[in-house]
Amino acid sequence: MIFKNATCILPDGVRRADLRVEEGRITEIAEHIEGEGVDWSGLTVFPGLIDMHVHLREPGFERKEDIESGSKAAVKGGFTQVCCMPNTNPVTDSKVVVTYILSRAKDVNLCKVRPVGAITKGQEGKELSAIGGMKAAGAVALSEDGKSVVSTGLMANAMKYAFDFGLICLCHCEDKSLVDGGVVNEGYFSTLTGLKGSIRAAEDIIIAREICLSESLDIPVHICHVSTYSGVQLIREAKARGVKVTAETCPHYFTLTDEVIASFDTNTKVNPPIREERDRLAVIEGLKDGTLDCIVTDHAPHHADDKNVEYDQAAFGISGLETSFALSYTALVKGGVLSLEELAKKMSFNPARILNLEGGVLEVGAPADFTAVDLGEKWTVDPKDFVSKGKNTPFTGREVYGRVKYTIVDGNIKYSEERK
Repeated sequence: MIFKNATCILPDGVRRADLRVEEGRITEIAEHIEGEGVDWSGLTVFPGLIDMHVHLREPGFERKEDIESGSKAAVKGGFTQVCCMPNTNPVTDSKVVVTYILSRAKDVNLCKVRPVGAITKGQEGKELSAIGGMKAAGAVALSEDGKSVVSTGLMANAMKYAFDFGLICLCHCEDKSLVDGGVVNEGYFSTLTGLKGSIRAAEDIIIAREICLSESLDIPVHICHVSTYSGVQLIREAKARGVKVTAETCPHYFTLTDEVIASFDTNTKVNPPIREERDRLAVIEGLKDGTLDCIVTDHAPHHADDKNVEYDQAAFGISGLETSFALSYTALVKGGVLSLEELAKKMSFNPARILNLEGGVLEVGAPADFTAVDLGEKWTVDPKDFVSKGKNTPFTGREVYGRVKYTIVDGNIKYSEERK
């Protein structure tokens, strides 16, 4: 198959090119390739987007999402690979659950699903999971997603065992004793609404701990969904010292502030919470200067019943796979923060590098995973159009640019707007 006349985000820059695909690999990239093909004039081709932080909810919570519906949302959003978190039921803490997830993903046959194993058995924080078995079965990382490992000694052992098996720990940073039931950022708007706040230190203290462990052990660590200005600074300073720390953030942390909670819309309830303008600007600066390596969704779909309750009782999370690219492109590229090449690094190349995955780049020999986008198309976010089971988004009615037209996985068209 030949894809012709596209603007391609290549390792050596952005230029018009044709792409030839054979047996699931890119075999040629040239200004002109002879032969008939799919005309992608007017489209921009990115390396297949990789989301290293999603919740597919299966097994156990298929009412919220399942591997099929989550994969459909992924390819519609331009993602060719997604890494699914372990807080399922049963918890993804064994090779049996990892194997099940990969088997289901193979049956669905849309995007590449990469399981993330739990750091501890049952995510109970008491003893390490069967790390070697999960790695052998196909796990690509470890995480205690939704919580932090309380014991610093256990976390140090987890990092060492993970490293020995060629894995990295993805760290949700939250000191529960400081959160103390908080559901929003502590500040003016928590006071205005009467909602219990959570201070930045609850996130920052665990970020600092994981950095200290990484520095002392000389082992890589990855910090999840950074939301605070102080957390960004901790990571920046650590990188300057040569600490092997990488980090991610999400679109809601660089496009929203905690002013949105004044509406009491439970779709604004996320963990960590949406914070203040100072934090939003720091996250943007962290993306700009390379402190924050990746943009992820933390896709957390919920059934309507989980959100249609009082704010304190509502579930945390946003359904993000179908809006992430457009929000990021609109805020960061059109906003003059990142170039197209830099956005591709945040959403493709860096996640692949951190997790040692194939892909994330358009080059000869690479998997034929890519995403074709009409960057000029303006559209309005409407959860009624989501294919995810989760319709929980705070972005309803927001105008964005950048519509995914095609998602190609191993050379096969897995999403086409024309065939949706």
